[in-house]
Amino acid sequence: MAAAPAAAGSRTGRGRRATAAAWGGWGGRPRPVNMLLQLRQGQLTGRGLVRAVQFTETFLMERDKQCKWSGIPQLLLKLYASSHLHSDFVECQNILKEISPLLSMEAMAFVTEERKLTQETTYPNTYIFDLFGGVDVSRLLLLLLLLPYNGLRTKLLKVSDEMSKDCLSILYNTCVCTEGVTKRLAEKNDFVIFLFTLMTSKKTFLQTATLIEDILGVKKEMIRLDEVPNLSSLVSNFDQQQLANFCRILAVTISEMDTGNDDKHTLLAKNAQQKKSLSLGPSAAEINQAALLSIPGFVERLCKLATRKVSESTGTASFLQELEEWYTWLDNALVLDALMRVANEESEHSQASIVFPPPGASEENGLPHTSTRTQLPQSMKIMHEIMYKLEVLYVLCVLLMGRQRNQVHRMIAEFKLIPGLNNLFDKLIWRKHSASALVLHGHNQNCDCSPDITLKIQFLRLLQSFSDHHENKYLLLNNQELNELSAISLKANIPEVEAVLNTDRSLVCDGKRGLLTRLLQVMKKEPAESSFRFWQARAVESFLRGTTSYADQMFLLKRGLLEHILYCIVDSECKSRDVLQSYFDLLGELMKFNLDAFKRFNKYINTDAKFQVFLKQINSSLVDSNMLVRCVTLSLDRFENQVDMKVAEVLSECRLLAYISQVPTQMSFLFRLINIIHVQTLTQENVSCLNTSLVILMLARRKDRLPLYLRLLQRMEHSKKYPGFLLNNFHNLLRFWQQHYLHKDKDSTCLENSSCISFSYWKETVSILLNPDRQSPSALVSYIEEPYMDIDRDFAEE
Repeated sequence: MAAAPAAAGSRTGRGRRATAAAWGGWGGRPRPVNMLLQLRQGQLTGRGLVRAVQFTETFLMERDKQCKWSGIPQLLLKLYASSHLHSDFVECQNILKEISPLLSMEAMAFVTEERKLTQETTYPNTYIFDLFGGVDVSRLLLLLLLLPYNGLRTKLLKVSDEMSKDCLSILYNTCVCTEGVTKRLAEKNDFVIFLFTLMTSKKTFLQTATLIEDILGVKKEMIRLDEVPNLSSLVSNFDQQQLANFCRILAVTISEMDTGNDDKHTLLAKNAQQKKSLSLGPSAAEINQAALLSIPGFVERLCKLATRKVSESTGTASFLQELEEWYTWLDNALVLDALMRVANEESEHSQASIVFPPPGASEENGLPHTSTRTQLPQSMKIMHEIMYKLEVLYVLCVLLMGRQRNQVHRMIAEFKLIPGLNNLFDKLIWRKHSASALVLHGHNQNCDCSPDITLKIQFLRLLQSFSDHHENKYLLLNNQELNELSAISLKANIPEVEAVLNTDRSLVCDGKRGLLTRLLQVMKKEPAESSFRFWQARAVESFLRGTTSYADQMFLLKRGLLEHILYCIVDSECKSRDVLQSYFDLLGELMKFNLDAFKRFNKYINTDAKFQVFLKQINSSLVDSNMLVRCVTLSLDRFENQVDMKVAEVLSECRLLAYISQVPTQMSFLFRLINIIHVQTLTQENVSCLNTSLVILMLARRKDRLPLYLRLLQRMEHSKKYPGFLLNNFHNLLRFWQQHYLHKDKDSTCLENSSCISFSYWKETVSILLNPDRQSPSALVSYIEEPYMDIDRDFAEE
């Protein structure tokens, strides 16, 4: 039997006992499985066996013969011995070159979902590498390579890039295949910050960025970019390809972290979190956004990337080199297998195509084999550009929704992001593709993970954020379309919208159609089952949000938008709740206060059968349709107060207005709106139900009918055998409403602009309803009988 191993810590009894335990006692037979368990336990506790250096080379060689560890523990033993300032780093590099292929093949099989049990051992190479301390020594080597200048620096420079690449590759492959490694690295904040400094080298940039992205994806606390040394210089020195890839990291660092807990999405929890945040100051995401915006030219470069045409992208040689880098980092290149497939397919039809080598094969210059290196399949160029734009548009979208929104808005308008995207709309963003369109491995053509589909959704989200309550929304039009808005206002004899007059014509879209018109065209052609319908409707609705503009509505009505929406709701009988909600919201904004829209509605919904289908869709989910109910209710109130023959004609003919005008209809809506929400379940999505119920009661108050409506609610409670239940709930909801809206200027402004009811009237109505005087005919408590009174419940209670 081999001699007992001498642990590095054998000066202590604990070290000897730990090693002996791995052998099952000094005189027992070796138990390698127990030894591995001892190693893992040592890593978790910091006691006993921790790394390969605690064993002799002879012992490891004997165990390797039995367990087939591919010589990894012995190589790590040598690597530990060489990992110090005065060692021969060339020797370290040679050892890493031996280890790297053992791990990369395993990682490649793992990430391409073709993992096979090709090894006899129970423990894969990456697991053994981590178990014997390989992750720690690789991290140590990276730190040594970037030590401050010293006498060894010249020697280090000769091998540092190659060694760094090997270390990064090894760390990444281990993270891919071995559970827990990424989280352990994420806990070392100094190391994560240090990794950013490795991105200064183009040779190690892609590997570093990929590793950082994976680490940040599991990191519990968001990293602060202002802690990265020389961040401004680092980012400013990136070329456009590097900046686009860096956006993958930024996507993690500038988005508020999601806890994954549904309770955190309630308004109650959000308000509590906001109060906590106020005491803590800006969040890490907000700090990171500010750090990026302080970098000179950052937003301008993003806009150039987002609007760059495929023909303007970087040359073939550099792209091929980057593909070779991605080739060894498969799972992070979302589209790599698609790129490979296209290249191979087109190689059959082209004499100057790319032929990728099999795994493990390489050339002296590190590039794939090509018959000529000056050409590249056009579809690969397009997909390459799509992947870049995905990340860039996401970052711009997040910045548009951040604290510096107005600053970002001004910059992206100045740098002509919108006209640039308009020029790319047909050829790239909404390009036509064949039935054999590019899809990722394991996905289908309609999957939301497809790069083509993801780009479209991200583009629509950006338009939504850009247009939402901002006068820059008119940059989505071209000069001719802006003139059309002016003509609509002139014909209707109403003042022209000030924002239209103030729009800088040099920054608007060019060409025959603006971006909004292009969007309407593809929206009307979208198949019924398309996942884009929701996002398209949201983007167009954001253009209409805010103070109601007759000219904006007519611009869209003239392009057949109302008929398209009604077709989707009624004739196609859409089943998707998300799409229905977005279409109802858009329809409400399109019709609000607009007599022509109600005429068009009545012309389309021209039979009782169609109207019943429409009502069925509305009543199937008031959470989805309540914004339309609110807009029709507000419009009805305005029309009833107008003395005009045309208005009277529409009031008498329109089925929808006649339906909403009935008190029983309003009471039915009111009862259900209050009944489907509670303080503990209020979210940004369903709080509109509370505001719609308030609109109904505010309009009743204007007509001195508020006591009547409250009395009818009381009767409905009793008829449902739940006296006090509804009104107590409504009382609690209104108390929360006061806390929520009286401290949020933006929300209160939105309520005022969208309803054309002053916010002071909103506040007065809520105060009247919450009046504690039981003698008040307009106070809720006057309609709750004493035995059922429950109005002072803490919001935190279930």
